[in-house]
Amino acid sequence: MADLIREVTLKKVQKNKNIADFSPGDTVGVYVRIKEGDKDRVQLYKGVVLKIQGSGVTRAFTVRKISAGVGVERTFPFSSPALDRVELVSRGQVRRSKLYFLRNLKGKAARLTSELVGLQDENKQGAQPAAAEEAPKAE
Repeated sequence: MADLIREVTLKKVQKNKNIADFSPGDTVGVYVRIKEGDKDRVQLYKGVVLKIQGSGVTRAFTVRKISAGVGVERTFPFSSPALDRVELVSRGQVRRSKLYFLRNLKGKAARLTSELVGLQDENKQGAQPAAAEEAPKAE
């Protein structure tokens, strides 16, 4: 019976294709749909992913950002219709799946070692063809 319920709920909930593949420690930009009165708008919430929890329909992720010197955490369900898209800004190097220790750190101590995603991919693709053209041909 539980399997039947699980199958029906998975069919009802559509997977959001605009969510990038990310893990804890990554910096992401979450674009959230906000309804004010009869107007809709999209607001950016940019921060570090603290944790990814759950599985299936109940899967969710928590993002932490510093706003006016105060740490703010917000949890987003993956299947939420309020999510417009999630963009990966940079990949963080961490050795934990739950980054609760960041809550106690302030300033420079709270930084994670990271690599920018967009710049690294462009450099790798651009460097390979140039190296292939300049290589001497053996005849």
